[in-house]
Amino acid sequence: MLTVRQLHAGHGLSRVLHGVDFEVAPGEIVSLLGRNGSGRSTTLQALMGLLPAQGSVRWAGRELLGLRPFEIARAGLGYVPEQRDIFARLTVEQNLLLGEQPGRPRRRPPRWTMASLYALFPALLQRRHTAAGVLSGGEQQMLALARTLMGDPDVMLVDEPTEGLAPRVVDQVAAALSTLRERGVAVLLVEQKLTLALDLADRCLLMGHGRIVYSGSSAALRADAALRREWLEV
Repeated sequence: MLTVRQLHAGHGLSRVLHGVDFEVAPGEIVSLLGRNGSGRSTTLQALMGLLPAQGSVRWAGRELLGLRPFEIARAGLGYVPEQRDIFARLTVEQNLLLGEQPGRPRRRPPRWTMASLYALFPALLQRRHTAAGVLSGGEQQMLALARTLMGDPDVMLVDEPTEGLAPRVVDQVAAALSTLRERGVAVLLVEQKLTLALDLADRCLLMGHGRIVYSGSSAALRADAALRREWLEV
């Protein structure tokens, strides 16, 4: 289980997170919800070691806080940033190869191979020799997800994967995230589309002012209009 306790982080002198606590279990999708500026993306960046942070982040009995990002990745966490950060001049297949982590210790056979990821995202197979920079927004998002999965993470931190995508592509991304759950991968998902986030998630975390103000089932949050008005609606 990914266990986060009293996580404090920010950007420079600006403190954003003020004692964040939550857990994510293997094979569970947890949606991290909140208004813009509530601290959702900062949380993912802090977990991945991309920001200075204080507190505790434990996975598989190991303290991750204070490790460098590549060490956290080798410990089993994968990160898909909102900006996707693909390498535009490299082909799809070259981008995927960069996601491999040959130095990571193995306790089991990898969940993902190049072939299984092409099966999950057939559009990438058709474009495997194409420069990533000319892909559509939806194809680039699929590539960002697939490249992270090439590292065979146990936990996926996914930031706004459907932003700006057509409805058909949104459905494909949602189906891929559901497949991760079926294969035992934990997913911490930041997603602005509330209906999608609630439909996908086993549990929801609601952030406000850099703290978790609600933790519970998607069904309970869906039924609580007052809570949504206070912390989600503009």
